[in-house]
Amino acid sequence: MDSSTCLELALEGERLCKAGDCRAGVAFFEAAIQTGTDDLRTLSAIYSQLGNAYFYLGEYDKAMEYHKLDLTVARTMGDRLGVAKASGNLGNTLKVMGKFKEAICCCERHLSISQELEDKVGEGRALYNLGNVYHAQGKHLGRIGPQEPGGFSDEVKHCLQKAVEYYAANLRLMEELNDRSAQGRACGNLGNTHYLLGNFTQAISYHNERLAIAKEFGDKAAERRAHSNLGNAHIFLGEFETAAEHYKKTLQLAQELGDRAVEAQACYSLGNTYTLLRDYPMAIHYHLRHLAIAEELTDKVGEGRACWSLGNAYSATNNNEKALHYATRHLDISKEIGDKTGQAAAQMNLTDIRKVLGLPPTPVDSESSESTEDAKSRTRRKSMENMDLLKMTPDAKGVLRKYQSEDAGIGSLSSDDSHPVNGPSYNTSSHADKNTSVNEESSMDDDSFFELLSRFQSKRMDDQRCTLSVESNKENQPEQAQQQVQTHNREGGSLSSNGSTNGTTTPSDSGARMELPSQAPKIKHDNCGVLEELMESIAGMQSRRMDEQRASLPQLPGLNNQHAILQRLSVAASDTTPLPDDNFFDMLMRCQGSRIEDQRSSLPNDGSLTHSAPTVPDDDFFSLIMRFQSGRLEDQRSTMPLEATRNSTHPATDEEEPPNSAHSTGAKDGLVSRLVKGRK
Repeated sequence: MDSSTCLELALEGERLCKAGDCRAGVAFFEAAIQTGTDDLRTLSAIYSQLGNAYFYLGEYDKAMEYHKLDLTVARTMGDRLGVAKASGNLGNTLKVMGKFKEAICCCERHLSISQELEDKVGEGRALYNLGNVYHAQGKHLGRIGPQEPGGFSDEVKHCLQKAVEYYAANLRLMEELNDRSAQGRACGNLGNTHYLLGNFTQAISYHNERLAIAKEFGDKAAERRAHSNLGNAHIFLGEFETAAEHYKKTLQLAQELGDRAVEAQACYSLGNTYTLLRDYPMAIHYHLRHLAIAEELTDKVGEGRACWSLGNAYSATNNNEKALHYATRHLDISKEIGDKTGQAAAQMNLTDIRKVLGLPPTPVDSESSESTEDAKSRTRRKSMENMDLLKMTPDAKGVLRKYQSEDAGIGSLSSDDSHPVNGPSYNTSSHADKNTSVNEESSMDDDSFFELLSRFQSKRMDDQRCTLSVESNKENQPEQAQQQVQTHNREGGSLSSNGSTNGTTTPSDSGARMELPSQAPKIKHDNCGVLEELMESIAGMQSRRMDEQRASLPQLPGLNNQHAILQRLSVAASDTTPLPDDNFFDMLMRCQGSRIEDQRSSLPNDGSLTHSAPTVPDDDFFSLIMRFQSGRLEDQRSTMPLEATRNSTHPATDEEEPPNSAHSTGAKDGLVSRLVKGRK
């Protein structure tokens, strides 16, 4: 097979990816790599396409691998534009993987090269990608701590402000280029970011602009997202009627698009909004629709939220029988999916409803509390019993005697300890010995215990010590010289190890040992030899560390003539190449700093949901409804505090869809095809 076969396979893979069959396209691209080619540009296009295909398939590790190969080939060819595009692709992939600092480094490199080449389109994409990275980082950091719009920590606000800066710069550049579609995306993202910052008026302004541009292009999906985001922003301004109108338009567009999950989300938002308006019959109507779709899509989380909402709505209308039914169903679903927060809320609602109906408390609650108390007491008693057995069993005494005998330097055990503890010697002991075993054990003072403990711990420390292995011939000496050195070392070692042979010490009549002055130079020579061996050992270990840190030459799968890479790299590493500046080292430090973050342990996921919820927004404002409904039994439903609305969990924002070439930064569509056209 030749390069033409590789190109034909790549063209077929590109066609399949454009048709939406990325899995089949990947198979053809992999076959093209197996065939191989001599053209670096063709290989770069295949790497880029493979990275994009794996990205859309959700296999981000493989996507990053091929985008790195694309970056290596672009640098080898000296293709600055290719380096910029590959850096943009890497930045998007790293963002999805949650490696935000590395993603920022790649996107900043994409931006700087595009500005250097005066590539306005590439610069706009780089600004958009940087805004997306900072926006995603802010949302990621905002999961811990306060989660209300405008109430995030300073670190989260800093990320969101940086996102606003880059989105605004992208919007200005797209206005210069008169790209209305890109302007709409920038307005949508600016609206979402201002919403998270608590700037609801500005968010509404940008979402209205986004809605107008979507109508220009007839983009129903973008219209639906704009109406949903407008409804969320109006909720926090206390304009519930306006929010309901936007949610109704969202529901209508979702039905036109045939998206049942989004239709359920719209019904859920409408039910919550009418609950805020105290229109409980309408709230029940939309929550029932949400429940029906959730059952159709087998969304257990959505079913639980719908039952929760229906129980509260029926309770507000004094229909306590139905409220009890849905509260019980909510409890069962919460137990099924392991939602601890839902279980607690359902049990609390059941307690309130049963009190109103005059029914006894739920037996499950009392049983669970009693079982918990019993489990705690059983665990505590068992641990105490184990502690007593450790002190009083003969096994512990036998172990202690063994180590005491070792400390005393006894070569063999005594007659009492020569038999096993459970052997005949122990069984034939007198009754007095049995009665005094407890007293003997109680005589074990704290010093003996800590001595035993320190002995075990010292063995652990010894196990963790490294052994020094001396590498032979580290200085690349000839074989004869190396053998002479080894012979000299062996002779010096034998002399120093035996006192009677080297004569360094001799026993006197009184048993003391004295040093002979005539042997002092020889001892000094031996000490120098030991020092040299130590230094050689250290040098050997350090050299291995240096070898482990050496970078290997790039291996590019699919390239037939690998020696071409070495030639190009040697030319690139000529004396004219400037040294890295401070910006490079700053970027390197940021990338290395994120490795420590990757090693941090995640917070425990107690009570969080692990099931997917397609019919519920990602961050729904159900807690907002619960806050307003918390005082329903105390007859506090007449007032509507506005501040409570602003300080509640925010509804989910519908994120803007990335442009068709957002991930590939212009390198996705027709890379291989353009190569063929260029050759023609």
